Amino acid sequence: MDYSNPRKFILEGIVKFTTVEYENKNRNVSFTVERPPLLKQIFYIFLYLNIYTLQYTTGYAQELFLEIKAENPISESLKDSLELASSYKDFSMLRKDADSVQNKLQRFGFIEAALENLVRKNDSVFTATYYFGKKYRYLKVYYTSDLFSKKELGKISASVEDNFFLLPFETAEASLIRLNKIKASGGNAFAKLKLSDFIIEEPDILTAVLLFDSGPSRSIDSIVVKGYEKFPKSYLKHYAGIKTGKPFDRDKLNKQNDALNGLGFVNTLKAPEVLFEKEKTAVYFYLDKRNNNLFDGILGFATDEETNRLQFNGYLNLELNNNLNFGEQLLVNYKADGNEQQNFRARARLPYLFGSPIGSELELKIFKRDSTFVTTDQIARVTYQITPPSSAYVGYKASESSNLLDQAIVGSSVEDYNAQFFLAGVQYVKIQNDPLFPAKTNISLDSEFGTREFSSNSEDQTRLSLWAATIFELNYNNSIFLQNNTSLILSDTFLTNELFRFGGINSIRGFNENSIDATLFSVLNTEYRYRFGPGFYLHSIIDVGYFENEITKLEEELYSFGIGLGLLTKAGLLKFSFANGISENQNFNFSNTKIHLSLTSRF
Repeated sequence: MDYSNPRKFILEGIVKFTTVEYENKNRNVSFTVERPPLLKQIFYIFLYLNIYTLQYTTGYAQELFLEIKAENPISESLKDSLELASSYKDFSMLRKDADSVQNKLQRFGFIEAALENLVRKNDSVFTATYYFGKKYRYLKVYYTSDLFSKKELGKISASVEDNFFLLPFETAEASLIRLNKIKASGGNAFAKLKLSDFIIEEPDILTAVLLFDSGPSRSIDSIVVKGYEKFPKSYLKHYAGIKTGKPFDRDKLNKQNDALNGLGFVNTLKAPEVLFEKEKTAVYFYLDKRNNNLFDGILGFATDEETNRLQFNGYLNLELNNNLNFGEQLLVNYKADGNEQQNFRARARLPYLFGSPIGSELELKIFKRDSTFVTTDQIARVTYQITPPSSAYVGYKASESSNLLDQAIVGSSVEDYNAQFFLAGVQYVKIQNDPLFPAKTNISLDSEFGTREFSSNSEDQTRLSLWAATIFELNYNNSIFLQNNTSLILSDTFLTNELFRFGGINSIRGFNENSIDATLFSVLNTEYRYRFGPGFYLHSIIDVGYFENEITKLEEELYSFGIGLGLLTKAGLLKFSFANGISENQNFNFSNTKIHLSLTSRF
């Protein structure tokens, strides 16, 4: 049997093990080849097929390589810019890459570049020879001021004159695409840019004239929501800024779609789609309702400085969001620590009343410190959405505090009082589609102006607060989080039960919850975050604080250091922090370390 030809080898093997009866009628000759068992036949057939496949693979499935040459030596940096594959599985892929080099060279400024020939050097190497020609470094583009403004052109070029602008040849294509998007954002969805009349003006500068075809102007005529039919439409108009009559801008629609995804109670299934009809433009959003009720609990451990016993801190936060498909929110928050300090808060929020940008909020706060005092705040606000990320509010606050002490304590000024305040504030919130860090930037400025009465005395009082937080993204894995909280009371006299209270996991970490009283305080929280994946990150804790207490004439600096982590589980977002807080006149003490666990679960 001939093994040199695999196909012949297989065919002969099959014939050999097949029964054959042959009869020559002319000669009366006949013979029979004996048939072996069926399983044995199948075994030999598969054996021969494997041998053939192995020989074919060895002989023909080899990698191919491409070399490039030109009339002048090619620098390594230019070769790297061409981004050629290291090897190819077949000739068609190699040929496709060789043809693409010509277009790449033209974008780099070699506008005369051409592939002259492609020849086989040996069994696995092909050589492509190109003509590069002259390299042009800049594209000088002439324009008319009635079609393009200097402000528009300044977004793509660093050198803009009254009738022309310069572009580096390597970035010219990307810059003109960006300019086209700028012009299309004004409602010209079919806008087109074109370069014509190319002339060599200087040795390394190619000039051209920029033409613009605006096409038909388009604006949004209708908005359709698919999937979540009961989605509160007011969020489209006021929260995301999607309105009929606005110029059509695809990039802006995609950003607005991402903003809807950041609401929490809705998922965007895909990018919005647009139906262009002869005289109508319809935008389709594909949304899905998502459960966004939140349960958040914290369990903290600390050591009592007097008894050296273990103390437990408790925290409960419940949010019910959009259960009535109105975008409404009901919040209940409760905090308690081992020192019999209790803090209760309840808030109901109704956004976009009657489809308008106006909403309302009602809030109740109760704070009780052991057997010293209890303070109750009743708050009503009217909110107004200025732009999708920013809002403002005005409101009214009534405060009442009762002294629970049977006798006065030295150094403590606790009195019964009543107060009424006019409220005003603004807020800016930028949401991002990230389950670990949903808020990119959050800035809130709050003010209260009113009077406080106690012991038949009435005084004007002003309370100001600033809360600002942002995330600086270094890259996907690394980021820096900064947050500042500053509050100030302006008054002639002060009472202990009206002071700001801060400290704890949501303020300066490493201290007990609301354990520090202040007439003025400022806390800077910093975290360096390293993300290991979409659901896990570690972070440092470095907090710096300063506070003043006009009653005790105390001014002090505070510091906190530690580490923490965040883990996205099936139950929700689990947070763990380990921090030690010290004051400027205090030495490090390990017993001051606070450990906090937090689980935010959505259902």
